[in-house]
Amino acid sequence: MGLSLTPEMILVLGLVGFTMLMLVLEWIRADMVALLVVVVIGLTGLIPSDRVFNGFAGNAVIAIIAIMIMGAGLDRAGVLGLTANFVMRMARGVESRLGVVINLVTSLFSAVIPSQALAALMIPVTSRLAARTGVPLSRLLLPMAFCILTATNTTLIANSPLIVLNDLIASANANLPPGAHTIPKFGLFSVTPIGLALALFGVLFFYLFTSRLLPEREDERLKVTPGRTESYFADTYGIGGETAELTVTAESPLVGMSIGEVEQLYGAPLILAIKSGTEARMAPPVDHVIWVGSVLGVLGPREQLGQFANNQLCKLSPRMRQLGELFNPSRAGISEAVIPPSSRFIKQTVGELRLRKRHGISVLAVNRGDQVFRDDVRAVSLRAGDTLVLHSSWRDLALASEDKDLVVVTDIPKEEQRPGKIWQAVGFFVLAKCLALFTHLDLSVAMMTGAIGMLLTGVLNMDEAYKAINWKTIFVTACLIPLGWSMDATGTAAWLAQEVLQHLGNASPYVLQLSLAILTLLFSQVMSNVGATVMMVPIAISVAVATGGNPSAYALIVAVSSSNTFLLSSGHPALMMVAGPGGYRGKDFLRVGLPLTAMVLLITLVAINLMFR
Repeated sequence: MGLSLTPEMILVLGLVGFTMLMLVLEWIRADMVALLVVVVIGLTGLIPSDRVFNGFAGNAVIAIIAIMIMGAGLDRAGVLGLTANFVMRMARGVESRLGVVINLVTSLFSAVIPSQALAALMIPVTSRLAARTGVPLSRLLLPMAFCILTATNTTLIANSPLIVLNDLIASANANLPPGAHTIPKFGLFSVTPIGLALALFGVLFFYLFTSRLLPEREDERLKVTPGRTESYFADTYGIGGETAELTVTAESPLVGMSIGEVEQLYGAPLILAIKSGTEARMAPPVDHVIWVGSVLGVLGPREQLGQFANNQLCKLSPRMRQLGELFNPSRAGISEAVIPPSSRFIKQTVGELRLRKRHGISVLAVNRGDQVFRDDVRAVSLRAGDTLVLHSSWRDLALASEDKDLVVVTDIPKEEQRPGKIWQAVGFFVLAKCLALFTHLDLSVAMMTGAIGMLLTGVLNMDEAYKAINWKTIFVTACLIPLGWSMDATGTAAWLAQEVLQHLGNASPYVLQLSLAILTLLFSQVMSNVGATVMMVPIAISVAVATGGNPSAYALIVAVSSSNTFLLSSGHPALMMVAGPGGYRGKDFLRVGLPLTAMVLLITLVAINLMFR
């Protein structure tokens, strides 16, 4: 006798549909959607009220927090800087070899560092390598990002869907029909054979096909790299010319005007610094008032600067006599930064952020795909993936980037590195992995041991550890896990599996697995991979139980397929972060992503069936 649709099942299906719709349309923040869903689950009693918020204390969430902290510790200790030097030595400036080494190193780190965090760490490293070798950044960033995703399934350490998988299996075990065998949990390296196959394929794929799939463009902006500051920003954004000092005289109409008012004047140059009396500062805020004797540090073509100085009765000095220390290239300059999908800056205008007043950072331009906004930049509302062109001191920029609201693309000097702590960082990282592998400790305990070790030995301090945690990811993961539990507890997953089997008839196990994998990867293109995993794993397990298949294999196919997000730049945060700096268009992702998606799907199915035969 088949299952009948109950009011509880209808409510769960409604919550699933609402979650998917909101994550796609982004009318409400993803973390707020997840919180709303978990509260509704508690109010309606879909699962016992004492379990509603257990996702926050689950092994998956605690392990993800610890891994984020350890990843920040490795970066703070300078592991990524050493990586860049190693890649340079191995590649010797040869483009094909450089791409292979970057992809191999990225794949190695992807097994132990979460994807979005690794992308944030590797983008400036790749930028530095492109600047040193002259290889176009567009030929390196997209393969690097895709290799992060192909290699992320190598262990259960860094991939959120795989970490969540064991919690979903535990929930499924509690709701299995009588007589069904308990589904075993996955160990730290249970998925390594599959992950290695995918990682090696990713590296080989780009070694063979990068030149064909990502040819050099004729667009001038892709023939330069951020390391060549003057030519790059002039060619890409039209931000060029010379820096100079404008001294405001008593006769100047600028006296008494604010910086914002001066910037609205016809022919006004970029105002990057000001000195009034003995006080000098970068990025003066728009409400800062100019007085007699104020010295403005400006940027623009020589003719424009001369004409503006004449019109406004200012003294022009091409030599930086009073502001020279502020404009020292070792201390300040122009850089690029990407807005990650988790940034609080999204949907705010540049003016509302008040970056000048809060951080001493001037926004010179915003790049969005093929659009570059330079006029009235303050009115531009920011989106995930936007590239900001900034002028600031390196110290101010490094401090601003610690909040993870922007990811600096340009390779800038970092003053807060702790190279003396590298052995402590690596040692506790290895200790955590050994505890997870060779003991019966839960993954959360093993990973948190490594994180605490880094904190106690000064690799990181507590404030830096808090900043290393992507709380949006934590809340989305912790709040969506109960949605998966409710699909099991109410029988919704079993009912959906029943409906799937009715439509597919007597299809072979391979067809069922292929259908589940395709459905999962399509969901992952438009919503978080954790969300797709939470929704699809209970269904996959129910299909496996109903057809006599191996539930572990079906669940793993779903979890691995949730990282097969190569078709759209919006499919994964790591892809959104490289789209702007690399100058990629939608067709670039489709050209590279379609064959890669098909091959990853095929390798996933073959490898998992071989492992569980």
